[in-house]
Order: sequence, then C-alpha cells, then structure tokens
Amino acid sequence: MTTQALLQVLASGLLMGLIYALIAVGLSLIFGLMDVVNFAHGEFLMTAMYVVFGMFLFTAIDPVLLVPVAAAALFVVGAAAYLGVVRFAMRAKANQGMVQIFATFGLATLMQGAAQYFLTPDYRSIGNSWLGGKTLNLAGVFLPWPQIFGGLVSIAAFGGLYLLMSRTDFGKALEATREDQGAVALVGIDRNRVFALGWGLGAALVGLAGAVLAIFYYIHPQVGATFGLIAYVTVALGGFGSVFGALAAGVIVGLVEALTAALLPPAMKSIGIYTLYLGIVFIRPSGLFGKL
Repeated sequence: MTTQALLQVLASGLLMGLIYALIAVGLSLIFGLMDVVNFAHGEFLMTAMYVVFGMFLFTAIDPVLLVPVAAAALFVVGAAAYLGVVRFAMRAKANQGMVQIFATFGLATLMQGAAQYFLTPDYRSIGNSWLGGKTLNLAGVFLPWPQIFGGLVSIAAFGGLYLLMSRTDFGKALEATREDQGAVALVGIDRNRVFALGWGLGAALVGLAGAVLAIFYYIHPQVGATFGLIAYVTVALGGFGSVFGALAAGVIVGLVEALTAALLPPAMKSIGIYTLYLGIVFIRPSGLFGKL
C-alpha cells in the first residue's frame, strides 16, 4: 500500500469514525444515566433518516438544513419512548433488567414493522443535495463532502454536549443523576424529568447522525440494525456510560474498518472491528474508558 493510499484510507476511516461516535454517544449517555441499554437505538436513527427524506420530498429543503429539524423530532421521539415505554418497564417488581431489555427490543420491532408497513421495504435515497457526489481534494486525498459535513457535525455535537454537561444546570442535574439516582431526590431534582430529558437528548444525538447519513446512505426500514450493531460495539469498546469513550471508540472503529476493507475484500470489513472488540473484552471487559 502506497503512502497516499494509506492516507486516503485513514482519512476516510476518521470521518466515518466520527459519525459512528455520534451514533453511539446517545446510547452511552442513556446507559450511563439509567443503566438501560436501548435496543431501539438503531430504529431511532432510521426514523431520523425517514424524517429528513420525507421533509426533503415535501418541501425540497436541502438535507443539510434539515439536520436540526431531525434532531428536534428525535428529541420528542426519545422523550416519548421513555414516558410511554421505559418508565413502566422500570417499575417491574422482578427481573427488571430483562423487562427493560424486552421493552426496548419490542419498541424496536414495532418501529421497524411500522416503517415496513407504511413506508414499504424499498431502498430510497436523496438526490440532488448540495453536498451529494462532491469531494474535496487535499494533495491527492479525496474526501467526500457529506462525510466531511458529518465529521464536523459530530465534533460540534460533542463540543455542545461537553458544554451542556459542564456549564448548565440541566447538565449538572444529569451528571448528578448519573452518579446517584437516589440522592438527587433529596435535593429536589425530579428524577423522572431528568430521565425523560436524557432520553430526548440521547435520541436527538442519534437524530443528528441519521440526518447526516440520509445525505449519502440508502434509507430503508432495516438500516437501523446495521448502524445499531456498530453503536453497541462502539459503546462496549469505549466503555458503557462513557461519553469520551464513545468518541474515542468511534474513531478507532472507523479506522479499523477502513484498514480492514483496504486489506481484505470489502464484504469482510467488519472482521477487524469485531476482532478488536473481542480482544478488548478479554483484556478489559469494562471497555477502554469504562468503570464497570
């Protein structure tokens, strides 16, 4: 492999890794807040992609401008999922963990089935967008503008999340609830309200990722399963509940995937990711930055 080819692979892997990190961070945030793994996370991403696709069809507004709209829509979806499903699953008297798993898995199945029924299983894509098909040439390294945009959105989202967590009252309440759910009630923090907003925030983050992916990736009811699996691996690799771990692990997953695709047939590109993950599980089961 030549130096230029290696730089091309690394640059492509870095950009996709930032998008993977953005997909995974909401999942990690929710787990750190409530110790609940959201098995409908991929379907949230799928919903965001359809939101962007539908609004593009009906309004002809470019997907780039629809990114914040998708995030806002998914905030509502995430909060509704907590209030309508997860809140009741958390009240289970026995086997609460299994009840939560099956509740979110059932929600995922419902969302995917509804998408197939109402939107058909057909593959769809957005054409004629501002960034579609355009690339940036940096000394012979070609970077697609949709992935560049996705990387910038991811960096901005992580920066905004850091400021939210460290500089706002809600962020401090969120962090306090992550540390001790029981103690926060003693200081007047409504735990259920924090949980609902936390689910909304986690869904909004994956909504950003879904909106970005809609610009250059096929949209179909099963698309969430593909990226959802990568998100679970990324969160487990970085450490469940670690926001910084999701960022670092996302970049690592993107780079490993790109290098594997360059060395092996593209259909086998996931081998490198899962080999790395299994290695980390054996050496450090809590993940790179986890505390479990």
